Amino acid sequence: MNKGICNVSIAPLRADSSDKSEIVSQFLYGESADIIEVKDNWTKIKTHYDNYEAWMDTKQISPVSDEILTSRKRNLVKEPFQSTMTESGKVLLSMGSEVNFETTAPTRGRDLSESIVNCAKEFLNVPYLWGGKSFFGIDCSGFTQIIYKTHGIKIPRDTYQQAEIGDALTFLEEAKPGDLAFFENKDGRIHHVGIILADQKIIHAHGKVRIDSLDTSGIFNKDQNKHTHKLRFIRSYF
Repeated sequence: MNKGICNVSIAPLRADSSDKSEIVSQFLYGESADIIEVKDNWTKIKTHYDNYEAWMDTKQISPVSDEILTSRKRNLVKEPFQSTMTESGKVLLSMGSEVNFETTAPTRGRDLSESIVNCAKEFLNVPYLWGGKSFFGIDCSGFTQIIYKTHGIKIPRDTYQQAEIGDALTFLEEAKPGDLAFFENKDGRIHHVGIILADQKIIHAHGKVRIDSLDTSGIFNKDQNKHTHKLRFIRSYF
């Protein structure tokens, strides 16, 4: 099967082969994928990191051989932003991009839990974007996935998929900072996720990346003076 690597800062991944189709995720610079199908100016891919299938603009993916893919250095961008020079000029990279040069790994805490929390706070006020997973716009599960990716913890792309793995916790009091809290809609379907902080707080993407209060009922939004999300359960991944 043919393979390719994203050659732009961020490539939209769409549900179908059309500019009008819904953006379901994003493909970051240097991330790789199997090329499933090519139709006109569109390429259907299956990402190697999270096995996500979607369509993207063919110009935004560069075909590579198996040999190049397996032999290349793969380092994660762990700073909020970094840049690299390509044949076409400078490319601005967002956290989670993959490059073949050495990158800096900032010290964000004394342990993994503290580092995840501090990293998540760097995204504060980043606007919400359905399908987004970068500093230019992010959704709730893209937020949790990219924070965990930066810390070497691999979780799926979508909220309901993330809710199916990890260790379930019975009580909110059992959770530690960095664990994930999941929320259900009125039909009982998991539709939202956020990262637990200390002192009964949660950081999540809702309108923008923000910090709200968390209790056994769910997320309390002080701006709206009400609970906006109903807590379903909490899961721990480390």
